[in-house]
Amino acid sequence: MIIFRYLAREALISTAAVTSVLLLIITSARLIKYLADAATGKLEASFVFWVILWRIPGFLELLLPLGLFLGILLAFGRLYLDSEMVVLRACGISQKRLALYALGPAALVAAMVAVMTLWLAPLGAAKSEEIFSIQEARSELELLTPGRFQSQTSGRQVTYAESYDAEADQLQEIFIAQRNEAGEPIVLMAERAERQFLPEYGGRFLILQNGYRYDGVPGQAAYSRTAYESYGISLPEAEIAREVTELDALPTRQLMTSEDPKQEARLHWRLSLPVLAFIVTLIAVPMSRTNPRQGRFAKLIPSIIVYLLYLSLLTSTRSAVEDGDLSVWMLWVIHGGFILLAANLILADRFWERVWNRLPSLPRFRRRGA
Repeated sequence: MIIFRYLAREALISTAAVTSVLLLIITSARLIKYLADAATGKLEASFVFWVILWRIPGFLELLLPLGLFLGILLAFGRLYLDSEMVVLRACGISQKRLALYALGPAALVAAMVAVMTLWLAPLGAAKSEEIFSIQEARSELELLTPGRFQSQTSGRQVTYAESYDAEADQLQEIFIAQRNEAGEPIVLMAERAERQFLPEYGGRFLILQNGYRYDGVPGQAAYSRTAYESYGISLPEAEIAREVTELDALPTRQLMTSEDPKQEARLHWRLSLPVLAFIVTLIAVPMSRTNPRQGRFAKLIPSIIVYLLYLSLLTSTRSAVEDGDLSVWMLWVIHGGFILLAANLILADRFWERVWNRLPSLPRFRRRGA
């Protein structure tokens, strides 16, 4: 048990470090994208944190197996580099025993992946989809950032507000430039504006107060100027909640009762991710074996290539199953193939070392007097 706790601690520490770095990289990239959307008015700034928070489980369901794979490679590789594995081998710890010990932290990571992929990731995807659906239904006029010109998605309108009065919930000094169906420009200016719901007119409106409307083509004398006390612009109805149809956001219970090929493929994909954690662990144990002369990261790149091949086969097979080209059980056939690969690497104790020794190595220098 002392050896098991030592190896499990080393593997889990490396796994946590690698997963944290990968998660930081991915969330930073998404955060930059969402902040850019918030700066242009496509997304409210107050929702950025919640979107990132709800998307983290979806990131972790794939990052945890990768972090475990790299963590075992780095942890066990260090033990080989420091000749600690030599001592363990001398004490009777075989490659099979190492694989069994590594399944301990793998079981913990697999349980975390199961919680993520079966419950938290679909819930987070549904919450994120709900936020985006609300934002897509909102008008650009509702997402105005004071002090910034904002262009409408269709390119037919540009809006500017000098400031926002939070107490009165009003926009101050409004400028709106738009084009009508004929392509003629229209300019609206107002001292303030507020949103109102007018059931007698069938929806929500942005009410401009104390302003002017200019109609005409710049450079031509034929234009009109209309003063108004109140001017309404129709706003689209916001969808507070809508039925989630994205596969990533469907609850696992709904997938279990469905006969749709796409939903069946997604169900087996979710069930296969915890299994992925066990299989990559069995592959990582024999591939972590290194010669002290080769360095700690000697087999890192070949191991990553094997992992990427494994994951690419799974994702491409899932896409083929969703299209109806393959049976859903092909996902498990791929898992079975890599289990055989792991068993071959573990049972052939000297297999990887012989393959590696055939590769060209750096020149070795003899010590003086040897």
